[in-house]
Amino acid sequence: MNNRLTIGQLQIGAQGARPLGKPAANPVPNTAFKDMLDSQVLKFSQHAETRMRQRGITLGVDTLSKIEGAIDQAAAKGAKDSLVICKDVAMIVNVPSRTVVTAMDGNSLKNNVFTQIDSAVVIS
Repeated sequence: MNNRLTIGQLQIGAQGARPLGKPAANPVPNTAFKDMLDSQVLKFSQHAETRMRQRGITLGVDTLSKIEGAIDQAAAKGAKDSLVICKDVAMIVNVPSRTVVTAMDGNSLKNNVFTQIDSAVVIS
């Protein structure tokens, strides 16, 4: 699973934030920062990344922001596993870990049954 997120000129990963192109010099683990970051950052499982690549799904910054908001809403209601639908993309998200488990495009949504979810959030 790729736990790195690039924002502007920062790359954020398991070892904290660092400027792009510069290796981390003996990073000292800051577990409080990592825990806070993990509770705020949207992650994608390896399976979800593979499905998105196979299905040609790309998400822009605005869409990612909307998905993060949807996860916040689901978490506020106590959801654990949620179906998040945004335009013609659906994702199963593990809410506590903020991890997209799988993603489907519009064609994959047809005649599909979603199981093992406890909530659904539809965003535009």
